[in-house]
Amino acid sequence: MNACAGASFGRADADLNAAYRRITGRLARDGAARRALAEAQRTWVRFRDAECAFATFDSEGGSIHPTLTAGCTETLTRRRIADLEAHMACTRDGACAAPLRSR
Repeated sequence: MNACAGASFGRADADLNAAYRRITGRLARDGAARRALAEAQRTWVRFRDAECAFATFDSEGGSIHPTLTAGCTETLTRRRIADLEAHMACTRDGACAAPLRSR
């Protein structure tokens, strides 16, 4: 179970990295937005890890803990991917961090 959960999280993490590369590519000409995204992403990773440490606290030291942690990190990672994709799908000029059209 631990191996399967870890592999599933690994796929989600790879998908997140791909989404992050797509959005940073879109922001290539906007250094300020790209720096803001990088800071948001670093902060989000710290949040995800802290949230999952809290959410799985009661299982700490148990054999199920790695499975629960991987499941939590995968769930939050998939949510982050959806957030990044929503930023990339936005088409409203002036209302999007990463609009379809370049600034």
